Amino acid sequence: MSVDERRLRDIVAMRRVRDRIDRDFAQPLDVEALARGAHVSAGQLSREFVRIYGESPYSYLMTRRIERAMTLLRRGDLSVTEVCFAVGYASLGTFSTRFTELVGVPPSAYRRDHSQAAAGIPACLARQVTRPVRERS
Repeated sequence: MSVDERRLRDIVAMRRVRDRIDRDFAQPLDVEALARGAHVSAGQLSREFVRIYGESPYSYLMTRRIERAMTLLRRGDLSVTEVCFAVGYASLGTFSTRFTELVGVPPSAYRRDHSQAAAGIPACLARQVTRPVRERS
């Protein structure tokens, strides 16, 4: 197998992992389970994912969960606790800490202040405009 074929195979495998994270973000996911599904070791999965996407699978998963939480909080019909559990967190404290780290404000403040942030914007654009930005080194 040539180097180009190997790289293409790795990219396809990492895209499948990313798609699984996007689809199953609210489910309990860990790097070991994702690696088993991709038929690679956890270390190899992490290295390849970082090489291709610039962040670890865990970091990507947390970002997806917070993105979905932001959407649910903007809707305003669920409590912060309900949103926490809906996006796959088992602890309200962990959810609030991660949300604040990534978004810059606690979930309750975000819900209060941003309920109309995406009003009138198509959903496909609202996701881009309101997406949390993780500082990458």
